[in-house]
Amino acid sequence: MSAQGDCEFLVKRARELVPGDLWAAKAWLITARSLYPADFNIQYEMYTIERNAERTASAGRLLYDMFVNFPDQPAVWREISVITSALRNDSQDKQTQFLRGLFETLPGRVQCEMLLKATEQCFNTLERAEMLLLLLRRFPETVVQHGVGLGETLLDTESIEDQESPVNCFRKLFVCDVLPLIINNPDVRLPASLLYKYLNKAAEFYINYVTRSTQTESQYQGSQDSSDIMSPSKRSSQKYVIDGLTEKSSQITDPWERLFKILSVVGMRCEWQMDKGRSFGDILHRMKDLCRYISNFDSDAHAKYKNQVVYSTMLVFFKNAFQYVSNIQPSLFQGPNTPNQAPLVLLEDVTNIYGDTDIDRNKHIHKKRKLAEGREKTMQSSDDEDPSGKSRSRHITVNKADLANSIEVLESFKLARESWELLYSLESLDKEFTRICLAWKTDTWLWLRIFLTDMIIYQGQYKKAISSLHHLAALQGSHSPQQITGQGSLENQRALIQLATCHFALGEYRQTCEKVLDLMCCILLPIQEGGKVQEEQPKVKSKFRKGSDLKLWPCTSRAIMPYCLHLLLACFKLRAFTDSRDDMALGHVVVLLQHEWPRGENLFLKAINKICQQGNFQYENFFNYVTNIDMLEEFAYLRTQEGGKIHLELLPNQAMLIKTSSPPMGLLQQEFIPVLQPSIQTADRHHTVTRGITKGVKEDFRLAMERQVSRCGENLMVVLHRFCINEKILLLQTLA
Repeated sequence: MSAQGDCEFLVKRARELVPGDLWAAKAWLITARSLYPADFNIQYEMYTIERNAERTASAGRLLYDMFVNFPDQPAVWREISVITSALRNDSQDKQTQFLRGLFETLPGRVQCEMLLKATEQCFNTLERAEMLLLLLRRFPETVVQHGVGLGETLLDTESIEDQESPVNCFRKLFVCDVLPLIINNPDVRLPASLLYKYLNKAAEFYINYVTRSTQTESQYQGSQDSSDIMSPSKRSSQKYVIDGLTEKSSQITDPWERLFKILSVVGMRCEWQMDKGRSFGDILHRMKDLCRYISNFDSDAHAKYKNQVVYSTMLVFFKNAFQYVSNIQPSLFQGPNTPNQAPLVLLEDVTNIYGDTDIDRNKHIHKKRKLAEGREKTMQSSDDEDPSGKSRSRHITVNKADLANSIEVLESFKLARESWELLYSLESLDKEFTRICLAWKTDTWLWLRIFLTDMIIYQGQYKKAISSLHHLAALQGSHSPQQITGQGSLENQRALIQLATCHFALGEYRQTCEKVLDLMCCILLPIQEGGKVQEEQPKVKSKFRKGSDLKLWPCTSRAIMPYCLHLLLACFKLRAFTDSRDDMALGHVVVLLQHEWPRGENLFLKAINKICQQGNFQYENFFNYVTNIDMLEEFAYLRTQEGGKIHLELLPNQAMLIKTSSPPMGLLQQEFIPVLQPSIQTADRHHTVTRGITKGVKEDFRLAMERQVSRCGENLMVVLHRFCINEKILLLQTLA
């Protein structure tokens, strides 16, 4: 029998004995190995027995012998491949733990050599990178030789593969795994240009990772049904998985902290002027100081400190801009089922549109009119105040109930704003920051456009803000062709209301009205009893700070509709109270003043005074939309001898408005009763607004007024919403 045949016989005999007598099988193989020490199959069989028995130490010794004596055997590399896979695997099962333990028994030099040679066997870039990472982590001394090469390979592969997003497997491995090993190793010498390149790549990755939208995330849910992806209930439990990586490898904890740590290390290596202050305010303050004398440095130092200012300020800007947007519109990042907070929108504060001069609430309204006549001049100055806010210091208010951490959010807005201004304060900073933004394609970042729009509104650059809002609308269309229902309408509402507030600030009242009325078509009214809607609006005090000219307003139908009514009132008020006569505008003002009554009493008195001066008044929509008991009583009083016998034309079509039998007065709300004469409590209520004018007036006016009193219990927000929808053309024509 030949030597080869003898070896095969001995191995075969040992295999047959394994199930019944393991020790006898091992004895056969020991004998065989002493007879034929150069035979691979005998040693591999010995290794197999020890591995299957999970004897870590003996299996490790045999693997070491095979690796040294038979380095070219495919079976050896198959084993090494299985072991290195276990080292890279997140699993904690028994077999994986055994293979890790087996590897640990090998001498360090052999481990290093084994990982290096295993890397050479890999032809897949991702697998090769993960293998080299194992080597670099276990043997930091190899970082000098292999670290930069691995980093460049990953970046080159990313470029060759033409990845659509910087959030990809190659960039993730480079930024999160390779780069910290390189820059934290003092023995790795890197030129400043390479450090800036790496910092740029890291910043782009982390910012895109943190600000990834809910739509982007769905791209990586490959195996899931698309309907599940869009489902709010299911999306909350989904994990973000980067294509090519495991779920665990795709999760990054504290990304902003990691990014600022890289900034700090790069700064030390580039010999920046570093401070101990760690807050964003401290960093920004230091950069402002540096900018004051940056032009005094020579070219090399100027380039160095220019990079320090640009990168430090830029990261403070993006961090705080994200902090602001993620708080005012959390669903943009967290999905449509984000709990407990409505999105917020930055608007001009027009809540002081009424003037709010205190008047004795207990006196009858047409008696108050006489008392208020002497105040007309002082009211005139406050009513016609310039609404632009440009001459005042900009101040943003927000209700604590709408934004619990409002102080921090407004501080983020301030820091981001100041960072942006600093980046554009010097030509060299502007040029470098613009170059970075172009490379990163920041003009496609929806969240950033939201911040920039708010910042431009804050700066009072309303024409620029309108252009920014049109850019925002284009981005919304390109980002989400399959827009989540609700999110799309939210973005549409945000754009319309901000366009309206910008047109208003520019004095373009017709465009303001147009946008407001378009928005009214999107508003879904809450089903509530009359008068309760406005109670849940943000409470406003009767006295306002002059600087409180911006407000973060909840972007919900419940909150936005009152704001729209304020804007409309502001537009028509300016038209109604000019020297020229405009009954249509004055009538619209009367209808709108019903909202938040009695806050608008002063303006209503002003309207009544103007009607008295004119001697007559025509507004044929009066009985369609005026249901306020105080107003009805005042207009009824105008027809009396005491009220001035004013000629009123308020009836467009008697057949439509007047029924043969008037409805009962049972719907008159209790809150209006104190305004009327005490006799109402016992007398027939249809005499309320007709006392003193029943005789000698037209029957149709009396019947219409009685019918109108019965509507006082209607939901006012429904009435005003109907007014905006039905009279859209008329409202726009009035401002033409």
